[in-house]
Amino acid sequence: MNPNFFQTPIDYLKGVGPNRADLLKKELGIHTFQDLLNLFPNRYLDRTQFYKINQLQRSSADVQIIGKISHIKTVDQKRGKRLVATFKDENGTMELIWFRGHKWIKENLKLNVAYVIFGKTNWYNGTFSMPHPEMELLTEYEKSLRPVMQPVYPSTEKLTARGITNRVVNSLMQQLFLEAQNSFSETLSKPLLKDLKLLPKNEALLNIHFPQNQDLLARAQYRLKFEELFYIQLQLIRKNLLHKAKIKGYPFPKVGEYFNTFFKEHLPFNLTNAQKRVIKEIRHDLGSNAQMNRLLQGDVGSGKTIVALMSMLIAIDNGFQTCLMAPTEILSVQHYNGLLELCKELKLNIYLLTGSTKTSDRKIIHEKLENGEIDILIGTHALLEDKVKFKNLGFAIIDEQHRFGVAQRSKLWHKNKFPPHVLVMTATPIPRTLAMSVYGDLDISIIDELPPGRKEVKTVHRFDANRLRVFKFLKDEISKGRQVYVVYPLIQESEALDYKDLMDGYESISREFQKPEYQISILHGKMKPQDKEFEMNRFIKGETQIMVATTVIEVGVNIPNASVMVIESAERFGLSQLHQLRGRVGRGADQSYCILMTSHKLSENARTRLETMVKTSDGFEIAEVDLRLRGPGDLMGTQQSGVLNLKIADIIKDQEILKLARSYALEILRSDPSLSNPENLPIKSAYIQLTKYKNIWNYIS
Repeated sequence: MNPNFFQTPIDYLKGVGPNRADLLKKELGIHTFQDLLNLFPNRYLDRTQFYKINQLQRSSADVQIIGKISHIKTVDQKRGKRLVATFKDENGTMELIWFRGHKWIKENLKLNVAYVIFGKTNWYNGTFSMPHPEMELLTEYEKSLRPVMQPVYPSTEKLTARGITNRVVNSLMQQLFLEAQNSFSETLSKPLLKDLKLLPKNEALLNIHFPQNQDLLARAQYRLKFEELFYIQLQLIRKNLLHKAKIKGYPFPKVGEYFNTFFKEHLPFNLTNAQKRVIKEIRHDLGSNAQMNRLLQGDVGSGKTIVALMSMLIAIDNGFQTCLMAPTEILSVQHYNGLLELCKELKLNIYLLTGSTKTSDRKIIHEKLENGEIDILIGTHALLEDKVKFKNLGFAIIDEQHRFGVAQRSKLWHKNKFPPHVLVMTATPIPRTLAMSVYGDLDISIIDELPPGRKEVKTVHRFDANRLRVFKFLKDEISKGRQVYVVYPLIQESEALDYKDLMDGYESISREFQKPEYQISILHGKMKPQDKEFEMNRFIKGETQIMVATTVIEVGVNIPNASVMVIESAERFGLSQLHQLRGRVGRGADQSYCILMTSHKLSENARTRLETMVKTSDGFEIAEVDLRLRGPGDLMGTQQSGVLNLKIADIIKDQEILKLARSYALEILRSDPSLSNPENLPIKSAYIQLTKYKNIWNYIS
């Protein structure tokens, strides 16, 4: 058989034709025979049992009956007509009813011939009826390649309306298997199949589409899930290994004066064991010959900034420039001020470049960058502009990486002869399974302990009815000299509504906390950058006690004196957002509080989110719950909405299979990086086919 058989356009499968092909492409993304083969059923109906009409129960279960049509009539009703057929077996009588497609159905029904009918029954006026039954002549039923477990395929309203029913998809699948003549090539090695007792590919595909029994179906699903996850991991791990072998980085052999002076004399606190471990991992990468590509995960307040700075000092000790890119101006200004403070004794040249840097200042920065006078450049997307040229950029840090696209990151790479070492930082804890799949090509470091002396933020859930008590609590905290955030949801689709919520909230807080005793700042997306900065600075200096804001303040704002975070309409926030917002308080020595305000009307999901927030402050535990609630696609935000475009595996339910697949992929690539051992040839050829027709980024956004 032609090796490209499965890449044949779907139009050429018998029974499809141009119109159906068009619909299958648009509605289900089926362009080739391979795509159809990978359309896996999402449930199965047990077709092993036949009922007699007098055995029927008044339930809405699907049943299967053998009988004959004795009579057909058309009945008028309020809107249009319905077609009714009298259906009998040796024990009783029932009705079959159609509300659409009368003419075609009537012409094709045969009287007094045995049919197998299948569908849900209704009980009305002392008679059972079955609307729009699936029907097949008994003679045809006995001849067909018939699974006892009937697959139900994914579908859309449009497909059903245009006559491409589950039965049609079923018959197309049968046709594909007839034409393929069981020639599905094995994609896994013999040792793998034997070790994990996996079904061969032929059997697995046959039993996923036409299962002979429950046991074979379960084994077929396991085999195909393992295979899918195995090849994703294989591509990611291989990408990482190739990257290390192929892409040379600048070696930083020494840890010199800047690093040692800072470590011995200017470190503001003792490093935690987790911070020490991560710095060691980064030092090891920088000393090797390969370009570093590492993801640093650490919960809010775990001390990623100090790790970032010490890594930059290694680069500077080796004569290179460094940069730190953050997603917002507020955050880059904060990084800039934070690093200036930490490095004030080190005599380093640190500059800030954002969208609002004056043209005259830009010129100076551009010149100093090119002649190597700048050691650390901090900024927003402005760092990516073509005009920004470094003399020798050796190390780049990207903060909150999910806010930057892949293309933007690669721009940083091309600012040099060799790409700089890259450290990607995130305070959004990513569940382990997702990290293995989405960032599987990066090395991952985790800071999993908070600095000593950090008090856990006390989190409570209060209903709107308790607002006056909450206001009293805020007044008590402010009287102790503390500051308060009050945050309103920001949902892109309805900016007008959000703005109204914010302004209503601002007014009610202004009525309760009146001048001159209380001063209030306000911050939202519609403000000009200079106004935002002005309000932010008033709050930082303590001139205002309350900051009313939208989620503009979500990432990275660091005000140790702010000890209370009130989140309004908390049910409208996702878990990771709630966790990020809570991380804005608890940065000082005082006990901090997070108050989640909601109405009484809560969905099951919202209730779970709020309970999780009250129960735990462990970002990784929260991320696992979030993954369960939202699924992987949503978790990575809109930019990465297609996170895992999986055909059969489910990253949440199949975590164990994912771990197993990754460990086998690692083991195989470690012992045979080029997959050239004879036993790995099936894996190699499947891998080549896969990368030829479907890049890893089709799976991962």
